[in-house]
Amino acid sequence: MSQAIVDAAVRRAAGRRVTGLRVRIGGHPVDPDVVTQGIQLAAAGTVAADTAVDLVLEPMTVACHECGRSGPVDDHLAMVACPRCGGVDIDVAGSDDVVLESITVANVEVGAV
Repeated sequence: MSQAIVDAAVRRAAGRRVTGLRVRIGGHPVDPDVVTQGIQLAAAGTVAADTAVDLVLEPMTVACHECGRSGPVDDHLAMVACPRCGGVDIDVAGSDDVVLESITVANVEVGAV
């Protein structure tokens, strides 16, 4: 995932230095630090090296038919069982997309003086 994000940013930057990325991740409970580190590692040695990463995390929503709980969840186990009662009669809703929302680039091409 991280490599694909960096590849897309580098392609769109067309030789200009990438200074920032905004990435929206929906539905997957992720550790923001791990995702940021993965993107920074994938960007090393490219025009996106040392870029700032802005993550927008959108949690899934779980509605339990047993206890009535409905709300966002940030634990992957809550997608198979209700975090309140443990019931498995649940509906999971939300986007599971990973979207590169924006790229900030420098005004000069990399290597230009």
